[in-house]
Amino acid sequence: MTSPQWQRRHLLSLQDLAPWEYEIILQTTASFVEVLSRPTPKVPTLQGRVVALLFFESSTRTRNSFELAAKRLSADTLNFSPGTSALNKGETILDTAKTLLAMNTNLMVIRHQYSGVPHQIAQECDRLGTGVGVINAGDGQHEHPTQALLDLFTLCSQNHAKPPSLASLRGCKIAIVGDIRHSRVARSNIYSLRAAGAEVHLAGPPTLVTKEWQALGVQVHWDLAPALQSAHFVMALRLQTERMEQHFLPSLREYHREYGLTRERLSLCQPGVKILHPGPANRGVELTSDVMDDPELSLVSQQVSNGVAVRMAVLYLLSRAKLTGS
Repeated sequence: MTSPQWQRRHLLSLQDLAPWEYEIILQTTASFVEVLSRPTPKVPTLQGRVVALLFFESSTRTRNSFELAAKRLSADTLNFSPGTSALNKGETILDTAKTLLAMNTNLMVIRHQYSGVPHQIAQECDRLGTGVGVINAGDGQHEHPTQALLDLFTLCSQNHAKPPSLASLRGCKIAIVGDIRHSRVARSNIYSLRAAGAEVHLAGPPTLVTKEWQALGVQVHWDLAPALQSAHFVMALRLQTERMEQHFLPSLREYHREYGLTRERLSLCQPGVKILHPGPANRGVELTSDVMDDPELSLVSQQVSNGVAVRMAVLYLLSRAKLTGS
């Protein structure tokens, strides 16, 4: 029996990814980790292809990671900056995308502050029959698929299996702590971790973590201790104060007192617990600096490194897709 072949042209959400699709991404990422370890960490896989980076929202890690991933695959990149674009002259987002399509773009990486924008551009690409693949690099409070995929690869790599596999997370308890309400990272992580068979617990203040999240098959806690109890991994999320239009917290000091990750609190977890954070981190708020900087505890550096390999894998797989998909 032959293995299923990757067929998705777009990566917009992780909600409907099948376990075998995650396995393909993990295996492909592992091969690019090996490429990045070489003295010359570059392959001609996407030579002659054009990857357009449309970041309508500020980004450091994701944007640089995608740009480096494209260059490691020998692709040419087009960088879009809204502040110096024709959007200031009244051009629509779809017309901007069409302009880049006319420059023979093959793949588009899109981040936008409003949910659904990458989906709209992907639909337009399909309507026009362009064959161009679209990657959601974070849209509003909806999803951030590649961040969750790099988190998944980082977690699966902890059991030293070669290549990393979803099976390594089956039955693991993983706590996600912080601003769940505004987090596109949390939603994508929930989809991927549930697909792996992990036990996911969310923790944070009631204003930022509602019981509605339980519909996704996770457990919700307004007290940190039960979420951390016997956890194998803990993901801290940034407080996204720029998205908070209402008064969700008394103060950052109060938040840290109740939900900040410290060595003392992590003693509730499994021995050998590992900490993740998608960045940028508010030190002394979501977690203490000594926790974040401890190589025995923190996987933050590995997350950043793995991000390039994961995005290389996604660019590679979408560039080879034969069928238009979601």
